[in-house]
Amino acid sequence: MLTLDRMTIEGPWGTPNGAEHPQEKQRGPVVLRRSRLAEPTTTDQRLLDSRGPSDWVHTDPWRVLRIQAEFVEGFGALAEVPRAVTVFGSARTPREHPEYAAGMELGAALAAIGCAVITGGGPGTMEAVNRGASEAGGLSIGLGIELPFEQGLNPWVDLGVNFRYFFARKTMFIKYAQAFICLPGGFGTMDELFESLTLVQTKKVTKFPVVLFGKSYWQGLYDWVRDSMLATGKIGEKEMGLLHLTDDIDDAVSIVEEAYQAWEATH
Repeated sequence: MLTLDRMTIEGPWGTPNGAEHPQEKQRGPVVLRRSRLAEPTTTDQRLLDSRGPSDWVHTDPWRVLRIQAEFVEGFGALAEVPRAVTVFGSARTPREHPEYAAGMELGAALAAIGCAVITGGGPGTMEAVNRGASEAGGLSIGLGIELPFEQGLNPWVDLGVNFRYFFARKTMFIKYAQAFICLPGGFGTMDELFESLTLVQTKKVTKFPVVLFGKSYWQGLYDWVRDSMLATGKIGEKEMGLLHLTDDIDDAVSIVEEAYQAWEATH
């Protein structure tokens, strides 16, 4: 517009043409001008120069990010593994124990039918299964957990992921397996066994077979489930049928293979 007394031609936004562009500073996508310019440091400098208080790493919002990161890492690492069997068992089984030899034989037998094995990645029975699978040329997976009394992943793990949180780790045990085999173990094995059974019973996962390997160890528990839970109506015959008790490696592997073939036929 033309103003005769000032003879100033204004631009389309009312800013005089030829006026100096105001000083500005960019903070990422944000533009700062005039009084907002007075920032003594940059964002990077504030990030790198000062440690500041560390309490925030123990807050729940930060834990949520850690939990998210564990799921992202687990899903990313395991997304492309072949069909797999999760094998639970004791970390306290000595290498000279017959159960260790059985674990190695089981790992090798599962590798022979093209199954990866997934264990908790620790010593004992878990190590035996990982070792048997790895030495037979199969994929040996270990999902470790931060514990005060375990020393990281065993040396026969080919693909390993370490977790802080049990529930994130348990999701990986179940999400990427087509069957569960429980060798003799302690509280951790019991926890994993009954969580797996509950998820199968409630159809949160499809009907994977759950194999209890080692009759002399598991028979008492099996009998109690039948004589107490089933007998008093706490579970039904169908739930009882979810448990397969065996002493034979070939039988355990056949249960896994038959269940997988049945699943393939319906998908």
